[in-house]
Amino acid sequence: MSNRFTQYILIAMVLGIVTGTLIFNLMPDGRAELAADINLIAMLFLRLIKMIIAPLVFATLVGGIAHMGSGAKLGRIFAKTMGWFISASFVSLLLGLLMVNLLQPGSNFPGTLPDKTQSTGLPVSAFSVEKFLTHLIPTSIADAMAQNEILQIVIFAVFFSVAMGALPERSKTLLQLIDDIGHIMLKVTSYVMLFAPLAVWAAITATVAKNGLAVLWKLVVFMGGFYVSLLILWAVLVVVGFVVIGPRYSHLLKLIREPLMIAFSTASSEAAYPKTLEGLNRFGASKRISSFVLPLGYSFNLDGTMMYCTFASIFIAQTYKIDMPLGTQLAMLATLMVTSKGVAGVPRASLVVIASTLSQFGIPEAGLLMIMGIDTFLDMGRSATNVIGNTLATSVVAKWEGELGTEHALGPSDVVPPDMIPGEVPAMAGH
Repeated sequence: MSNRFTQYILIAMVLGIVTGTLIFNLMPDGRAELAADINLIAMLFLRLIKMIIAPLVFATLVGGIAHMGSGAKLGRIFAKTMGWFISASFVSLLLGLLMVNLLQPGSNFPGTLPDKTQSTGLPVSAFSVEKFLTHLIPTSIADAMAQNEILQIVIFAVFFSVAMGALPERSKTLLQLIDDIGHIMLKVTSYVMLFAPLAVWAAITATVAKNGLAVLWKLVVFMGGFYVSLLILWAVLVVVGFVVIGPRYSHLLKLIREPLMIAFSTASSEAAYPKTLEGLNRFGASKRISSFVLPLGYSFNLDGTMMYCTFASIFIAQTYKIDMPLGTQLAMLATLMVTSKGVAGVPRASLVVIASTLSQFGIPEAGLLMIMGIDTFLDMGRSATNVIGNTLATSVVAKWEGELGTEHALGPSDVVPPDMIPGEVPAMAGH
């Protein structure tokens, strides 16, 4: 079934390109309206994903932490997770910085530059340390779940599950209920994912129908350089995966083909979350680890987004011929390390982060207008890279904690092994 689903996604992507190109070429007057109508299908799918994310994250996270044991173990896992996230973010930012200086995609830019006084309309003051820290704590868990604020849900879930662990006798019935909710939500997820191929077709069709493939040629040097950089980042992540996890890491790459394609074609890491969680659990990563590390990764470990921030920022400086000494570039990297955290759930988050950073370093914010038209095509690569980075982080932490078992053989009615439920032993099978 997995291979067939992968084939459906690939077919949907190809059909989307063909359909979108036909609409763009044959309907010059009404293509924007038709693209918007078709995109509604993709938007409905993303809304279905958003519908299940909050209860799925809460139930799996609380269940995982409650079964984790001592608070010391939770603290150790958190420290290892954040250490990995910070290191991966630094590597991604630094690699973007190195590649944009090596490739110089903004030098001798052939197009007309936007006027420096033009505004992008992006909220450049959206990110600060103070706002980020106050945003961490939800004023209401109901509001956090309604807004799909994953980081706030994680904060509340940690407090909730630790409190449950402190009251084991009183929590038994509630924990069983939460475990059951987690399994039910994963079953709901399997139903929602049936619509993924149709959503992929709609997303690709709408994007190509609205912009056409020709728009890519206007910034082909910038796009080509960025995707080459992403491929190098992928190679780095894959090499690290084989070094830390060993040869079986190749199996994880096979298991996450579907979430990778979903993330790429819909330009949304969030859309790939359920399938990513399923792939990690099939790989053998403990439910306790995957349900804790993966949600955190959606705020702190966006490797593709990190690379894009430095790559795009320096590219804009190059187009306006603004001198950026090494010290200034490193200061920008340090700034992006802070301002880029907690971007999950913010519309056009990477553009907002870049806009706020440009203003701090005297680079015209208007430069973003050059790349906003192709941002969806760039976001496809960023989103897929984020999936690679988060699956690697989760499996590595599981390996470090000794909770990376053999791969699970899952039945058609079960999307994850039931290791959240005390007393049940998941079926295991060699791969």
